[in-house]
Order: sequence, then C-alpha cells, then structure tokens
Amino acid sequence: MKKTKVNYRIESDSMGDVKIPKNALYGPQTQRAVDNFVISDLVMPKEFIISTLLIKIAAAKANYKLGLLNKKISTAITKSADFLIASYDAENFPIDVFQTGSGTSTNMNINEVISNISKSKFNIIVHPNDHVNMSQSSNDVIPTAISHCAYSLATTKLLPSLGVLSKDIGAKSKKLNKVVKTGRTHLMDAMPITFGQELSGWQAQIEDNISSLKNCLQRLKRLPIGGTAVGTGINAHKLFTKEFLVALNTGNKLKYTDKKNKFEGLSSQDDVVLYSSHLKSIAVSLIKISNDLRWMNSGPGAGISDITLPALQPGSSIMPGKVNPVIPESSIMACSQVIGNDTTIMICGQSGNFQLNVTLPIIAYNIVQSTNIISNTAVSLSKKCIINFEVNKSAIEKSVNSNPILVTALNRIIGYEKGAYIAKKAYKLGMPILDVALKETNLSEKDLKKILNPLALTKGGIK
Repeated sequence: MKKTKVNYRIESDSMGDVKIPKNALYGPQTQRAVDNFVISDLVMPKEFIISTLLIKIAAAKANYKLGLLNKKISTAITKSADFLIASYDAENFPIDVFQTGSGTSTNMNINEVISNISKSKFNIIVHPNDHVNMSQSSNDVIPTAISHCAYSLATTKLLPSLGVLSKDIGAKSKKLNKVVKTGRTHLMDAMPITFGQELSGWQAQIEDNISSLKNCLQRLKRLPIGGTAVGTGINAHKLFTKEFLVALNTGNKLKYTDKKNKFEGLSSQDDVVLYSSHLKSIAVSLIKISNDLRWMNSGPGAGISDITLPALQPGSSIMPGKVNPVIPESSIMACSQVIGNDTTIMICGQSGNFQLNVTLPIIAYNIVQSTNIISNTAVSLSKKCIINFEVNKSAIEKSVNSNPILVTALNRIIGYEKGAYIAKKAYKLGMPILDVALKETNLSEKDLKKILNPLALTKGGIK
C-alpha cells in the first residue's frame, strides 16, 4: 500500500526546532505532546475544548478592559476562538487524554491554534503565550474549563433529560394507578401493589437525584480562574477575575461565580468529585429501574411477564421471533460505565499534590462522558420503554388472584401461624387463597372477598 506523503514545516519553541505537518493549525508545543503521548485513541472532548475556547474569549476581553491587551489583538483572539467553535474540527486538537497531568499540553494546543487562526484568517500576529494565555496559567485554565464544562452540560442537558424521565414516569404512574399487580420482595411473591405505586417509587428516585444535583451545581459553577500558577494570582491583574466573569456571563443564560479560595480550586477537584458521585447515584437509580423493567418483561411464556416492552429489533441470530429488552440492557451497561468513571475520578481527586491536581485531563474526559451518558440514557429509557410499555393484564390478574401471600391481610383475625398454614396449603394444592381460607376459617365468603380484595390491600393501613 502506497503511503501518503506528508509535507512538513519547521517551527521553534523554547526547546528548539519541531517538525509539524504543513497544514496543521497547531504549533510546536502541540506537536511535542502528540509525539510524546502515544497512549490511546482518546482525545479531549469537544465540549471541554469549547469551554476552554470560551475561557480564552473571556480572558481576552478582560485583558483589554484592564488595558493589558490592545483592541486589535483582543478582537483577533475573540474572533479566532469564535471561528473555532462555529467550525469545530477535532483535527485541530489531537493530543491524547493521557498527557501531562495539568493539561498544559491541551491549553497550549488551544493557544497555538488561536494564534495561527489569528494570523491566517485575520492577518494579526498573536502570541500563544504572551497574548492568548495572558493573565492565565494552565493550572487555573484547565480546572476552570472542567467546572465550566460540567456545569454547562449538567444545566443544559442532564437536568432537562432527567426532567423528561421523571415527567414520563409520572404520567405512566398516574395512568396505571389502579392496575394491581403482585408485589415482590427477594424476587418472591409479596403483597399486592399497583403499577402506579411501583412507578411512583421510580419517579421519587429521579426527583431526589434532581434535587441533590441542583444543590451540587451551586459548587460547580464557582471558577478558580485568576489563581494562575499556584493560586496566588501571579502575573494576573488583581481585577482580572472580576472582569473575566463579567465577560463570560454577559449575554449568557448560565452565570458563573468566583471560587474565592484559588488554592483549593487548583489543588483539589472536590467539586467535580462530588458531582461525579451524584452521577453515580443517578446511574444506580437508572440500573434499578432498568432491572425492574427487564424482570417484569421476562418471558413471555416462562417468565414474570407483567409487561411487554416495545419490540425494537430481532433478539437472536439463531432463534426466530425472539425479542430482547435491549434498551434496559443498554442502560445498564452505560450506567456501569458511569460508575467506573466515578471510581477513576475519585482516585484522581486524591492526586492534588501540594498546589496542583495532576490528573486533570482524565477527570475532564470522564466527567464529560458520564454526563452525556446519563443524559442520553435517561431519555432513551423514557422514550423507548417507559411511555409505551404495555401491561399484560391477564397475566397480572392471574398472578394476583392466585397469590397465597394475600393471607397476610387475615393476620389480625386468624394469627400468623394459622395464616402460614393456609398459605402453604394454597401453594401445595395450587388453589386460590380465598378457597383455602374459606375451608380453614369461620369467615364468610363475603367477608373474605372484602378483606382479600387486592386493590383495597394496596391502600395499606388498618381501618
């Protein structure tokens, strides 16, 4: 196979000459990182790069406002970053996720690309360090980009997705509020419950997660920009953070605030660790819901068969007619990935040595992936399972009516021991509990029907 010839150009940085692909928009520091970090096929997510570009825009505006950059250079940086956002091309940002722990390589990659766009598109010379990186350090830019990106995704994508799921579960719960089914504990028959009650538990899980998430986001929107290298703000104007936030928030629905203690903001990732733990909690809830759906759908002949999920695709390459619960299975795998990501983020969060956490790129990668996965999974479950599963009424009525555990309702009248005897006899003979209780107690059929009414038993409480 004939190899494609690549033309190169030579550029220099503080360490000497570097050979770079001729048409690449990045510069020597990016190329060094590409050469050094040949670890995986993972690169920094688009959402994270865009957050960093927005940070560069806000920084350029702040530096101009403070008289540190002239208007021409500030505008060139702003227009170049806007152009890169509008016409995003992943080839401009090729550095492996597994790179220098501060994310310096990615910060300089973005600085160099902005610099080259300024020159090639707007004919203005902009230095990647002296101008694009003015009043900044990778050590505060990357943590700022992590929080900015996570807060933005959580607010604009995750919360709406969870809201959709909660709303759809609530609507389905209301629709099925009087449809009685057999409750199950330990996967064994238990007292009856309505589908509405069961789904209300799912909705409560999601609503509690939404509430906790909103509280967590109050921490995540605080940005450590202005701390520069070690948290002291060296080489940054004392009003830089204030003007940066004004520029960042102007015209934007999302409003970010200042993380007052920059030492904590650079040396730890506690806010993101907390946010990731919330994503893990949501993942656990979605796995619970997915497993309930799988079990209730099991069958159709030899399983529980309470419900039928939508038939979305053939389930077997060898067994004709087989249809599987593919969406719940997909959801379980996706949520398992989020739980694994949380473990990685937790371990990385411990790597804040003295004034800097040194695992920032993989924290950024995992938090973006987890947020997107949870958001997409919530909508998938909602729209492809929850809103359109069908209740198998004949199956659930048969299950409820033959459930010997209904005898629990007689405990106060005949006692636990007598109730256990009746339940075991009903199991053994395969008889409805009402028929056995009629023979083994002095209660009338009318009274037994009233006491053992499945729908009445779902209301609980002693009257």
